[in-house]
Order: sequence, then C-alpha cells, then structure tokens
Amino acid sequence: MPKRHGKKYAEALKKVEEALSQNGDAGLEPKKAVEVARETSTAKFDATVEAHVRLGIDVRHADQQLRSAVTLPRGTGKTVRVAVFAAGEKEREAKDAGADIVGGDDLVKRVSEGFTDFDVAIATPDMMSKVGPLGRILGPRGLMPNPKSGTVTFDVARAVKEVKGGRIEFRADKFGIVHAPIGKASFDAEALHENFAALIEALVKNKPSAAKGQYLKSIYLASTMGPSVPVDVREAGKLTTG
Repeated sequence: MPKRHGKKYAEALKKVEEALSQNGDAGLEPKKAVEVARETSTAKFDATVEAHVRLGIDVRHADQQLRSAVTLPRGTGKTVRVAVFAAGEKEREAKDAGADIVGGDDLVKRVSEGFTDFDVAIATPDMMSKVGPLGRILGPRGLMPNPKSGTVTFDVARAVKEVKGGRIEFRADKFGIVHAPIGKASFDAEALHENFAALIEALVKNKPSAAKGQYLKSIYLASTMGPSVPVDVREAGKLTTG
C-alpha cells in the first residue's frame, strides 16, 4: 500500500511543485532551494535541513571512495557531545578546549562496556592501538576516530573546537550519495545557503582523482519529515568558483 502523507506534507509538497513550475525542470537555484526547504518544514520541532548529493563515483573501487569533513561557517545548530581519548598533557588540552568526556584507559574501558553517550570521538594517534579494538562498538554508530576526517590528531584542542563550532564529517554511501546536515529550519536562508555552499565546495575539493564524467549528478535538500527540494546542479557547481 502506498504511503499516505498528511495535510501539512501535502501543502508543503505543493509549495515545492509551485516553485519548480516557475523555474523549470532543472531544479531550483541554490538560494531559492534553501528558502523552500526551510519554509516547507512540517515538523513541530526545529527540524534539521539536509543535503543529499549523488556523485559520479563508484565506491566499490578504493580510489573512488569519499570521506572527509567540512566546517559549516554558520554551525549546525546542534549541541555536540565530544569524547576524546587522550592521556597526560593532551587530556588537559582536550578538557580546556571544551571536550565533554575525556579519558585514556578509563574511557576505553567505559566504551568497551557499552558507553556511547557522545556524538563525535577524537583520539590522539598514540591511543589508537587501544581505541582500535573498539571499532566493533564505535564503527556501526559512525563514531570511530579516523585520520581522514581529522579525528585522529595530536592537536586535540583544535579538533574539539572545530567540532563544537560546526565541523561535520561526510562520506559517500554504497550508492555514491552523501547525506549531510546544513543547519536547522530555524536558520535564515542566508545561513543555510552559506553552509550549503561550504559543503558543495568541500565535495568538489575532495573529488576522487579516479572519478570520471559528471561528478555532481543530482542534489536535493529536505528538512526532517519535509518534502525533497531538487537543486539545479549546474548552479550549485558555481558555488565553488566564488
């Protein structure tokens, strides 16, 4: 049986269709797209606005996989709990930088027993031999520290501040699609546009060298529980040239 949507969703979808009818089938230019995405949020809470970008890559090949991070200039609108695996001076640095949970062997033990009450994990390289075995717990939750995303580093103070300030990780799934938050529906359109531009620029900057043909295939924006808003790929690509 096809899924039935409520009255609010139907009204939101109508707004998207009306905007598209005025802009053609290529999708909306980025500024208009973020406006429509935030205006068509149907949730009673402050919904997250996400970008869903399909890339011209085949992640079955090691040289076409994509995983990196970007700092959203206007932040995520979310309070992020950060855990840091560190010892000695680095433990003190992490605490001073605002990390919520900091520890060495004691934190490793807590996590091995099932503790995962945090959103991002950072580790110093010398701790990775102990953190590595926690992959069975942290990996499925997307919490495993990784050098490619900047969460394995001796510069823990900087890493903590970046994560707290709006740094997000992104990676392409098995279909070559990146799903990433660009802010909250309560953000103004300009803030969402700036964050969206930063994400697109990061995706293009980190394009796998082995990727051939059209890289940005399709882009959609959507708020939690809201309808998808197609973005003009050609116009989105121009965000990286400014």
